[in-house]
Amino acid sequence: MPMRDTLLGAIVIGMGATAFMDLVAWTRKQVFGTPSADYALVGRWIAYMPRGRFLHRPIAASPCLHGERAVGWSTHYLIGIAFAFLLLTIFGAGQPAVLPALITGIGSVAAPFLLMQPGMGLGIAACRAPKPNAARLRSLAAHLTFGIGLYLAGWAANRLGFIN
Repeated sequence: MPMRDTLLGAIVIGMGATAFMDLVAWTRKQVFGTPSADYALVGRWIAYMPRGRFLHRPIAASPCLHGERAVGWSTHYLIGIAFAFLLLTIFGAGQPAVLPALITGIGSVAAPFLLMQPGMGLGIAACRAPKPNAARLRSLAAHLTFGIGLYLAGWAANRLGFIN
């Protein structure tokens, strides 16, 4: 499959999988009161990077920056696209199979555990969070949902003719 088609597939699948993950998070919040990620804080973390600040203790104590919510949500979807591209590149372009999609989704939890949470002052795998195990389980559940979304978005993209 040409790189252009792989990239188009990654955009469609990544956005679809991320939207599915967000829909499930929203539903869990409405039904069970489960807290969901605050992407403004992710945006704050990202927006401080060009200023040379990569570590916050905690991120909520760092002053707000203009546009941080938009930066956070954009970053969230771009990361979803990047993981979809990784899925299509490693496991083959075309409709993702269930197991590779789940492996990619669950494997993507390494990003918040090893990069985002430490950078935002929560430590590796949220070890400094008020309830570390709850934070870890929420992250794992979100990324498992992302993996399911990768499969479902790939299936839909295939049926709609975006990928073969």
